[in-house]
Amino acid sequence: MAERRDPLPFEPRRSERSASASQPIPKDVANRMARRVAIATGLPSLMGMGVFVGSYLLVSRGILDIPPGITLLTSGLFFLLGLVGLSYGVLSASWEPQPGTLLGLEHIKPNLQRMRSSIRAQKQS
Repeated sequence: MAERRDPLPFEPRRSERSASASQPIPKDVANRMARRVAIATGLPSLMGMGVFVGSYLLVSRGILDIPPGITLLTSGLFFLLGLVGLSYGVLSASWEPQPGTLLGLEHIKPNLQRMRSSIRAQKQS
């Protein structure tokens, strides 16, 4: 009887080889998305944390009397803006060889259509 050989841990399976050969998002596009997400999510998140620091400094030094609810609400709004920035960063990236404009607003509609068609294709298969 022939002994069954298990694949080595570092040896990719056939399905992994074919999946890596047909990468759904090109590397340049993924880099653009990552850059946009880092900016569109990072800046509001830093501002959300900065609200706590700024509020603490203003209250502790007696410059302003800021209610804790205002601090929490303002910080929460910045974190919510960061969450919106996550979607914006992914949807505004150009899938063309050229990087596109600075804001990338013209790419949102085609990228939403790509996403919808991809979801439909996954549901059908």
